Amino acid sequence: MNDDLTKLDVQVLAMSTDSHFTHKIWQEEELSKMVDGGVPFPMLADAGGKIGEVYGVYDPVGGVDIRGRFIIDPEFVIRAMEVLTPEVGRNPDELVRQVKAYQHIVATGEVTPSGWEPGDKTLTPSPALVGHVWEEWKP
Repeated sequence: MNDDLTKLDVQVLAMSTDSHFTHKIWQEEELSKMVDGGVPFPMLADAGGKIGEVYGVYDPVGGVDIRGRFIIDPEFVIRAMEVLTPEVGRNPDELVRQVKAYQHIVATGEVTPSGWEPGDKTLTPSPALVGHVWEEWKP
């Protein structure tokens, strides 16, 4: 996944309320056994959950940031966010698909229907499209 995101010129950062020391141990003892060489992107410490609070994912009772992912464009606009409880894993393929869709939208002004993949039909927004999407795009 990281190679796909790197090719798309995406910077990936991980963050939790754990300390840098905990991240180092987790990387060495767990992640490096699951991913060859460990996780290839920076893991940041959010001591006290101040950043998680800004993004709405900090749980003050547990003292942790809830698992979430954010797609933030170069102008620092949050384009997408997904927050899941720990029991459910995230889908890296869907993350890559969404990044490609947002990059296509920025480059073309077109919009992408549900499940869009590069090469699929897109829509050009206009007032004339209202009430006629069904004629242009059939899922």
